[in-house]
Amino acid sequence: MTIIHSILLGLIEGITEFLPISSTAHLIIAAKALKVPSSDFLDSFLISIQVGAILSVAVLYAKTIIKSPKLILKIAAAFIPTAIIGLAAYKLVKEYLFDSLPLIASTLFVGGIIIILLERYFARRNYDQPEEAEKDLSSLSYRQAAYIGIFQALAIVPGVSRSAATIMGGLSMGLSRKNIVEFSFLLALPTMFAATALDLYKTPPILSGDELNLWIIGLIVSFITAVLGIKFFLKFIKKHDFRIFGWYRIIIALLILAFILYF
Repeated sequence: MTIIHSILLGLIEGITEFLPISSTAHLIIAAKALKVPSSDFLDSFLISIQVGAILSVAVLYAKTIIKSPKLILKIAAAFIPTAIIGLAAYKLVKEYLFDSLPLIASTLFVGGIIIILLERYFARRNYDQPEEAEKDLSSLSYRQAAYIGIFQALAIVPGVSRSAATIMGGLSMGLSRKNIVEFSFLLALPTMFAATALDLYKTPPILSGDELNLWIIGLIVSFITAVLGIKFFLKFIKKHDFRIFGWYRIIIALLILAFILYF
């Protein structure tokens, strides 16, 4: 693995982490396309550079979190079901599903179709409710938070997308786009930290000096691009729905299937 690889993977992590297109899938695909040799370090790198994205949320939403103790409890309520399901399925995903291109292509494709169909349904039902958009994020109920956590747990399967699962789940419960997107950002804090900590605990990497430098570079790049990605996403949802991401997922899935069949 080279510095160029580290920078490119950091860019991909930061850009894709909070979009409903699966950062894990993009990182795995990118690593294979760049022909980065498989290793324990690569596996840990692909998960642990999420720390950069975690820090971006912590920096951008520090005031929001500090000013709202109730919101912290809602985040905890959403995290609990994710943690339970994630711990139960960790070994299965890590050993058998993590880098399966057919599985990633399938989940990207199916997820894309679901996003498109749900957005069409929301458009017909006029789900963007002005009164909901005006509510404070902490007005989210504990039941809604727990359901969002269950939706998020689906993202333990590579290609599903944590962001897509939480956002579509929240929209299906009538939450505004802004509120569910921002709650998804905040829920990423404990979720991604726990996922990274669990992976490093299960398979602690023995880093050489060069590998440590590569990890730091990837983390810094992912932090910077995640900050930009969050700001872009918040502006995007003011005027657009998520159908473009559904079509994007379908196109990427077809490209992966074509690669599997012909290469």
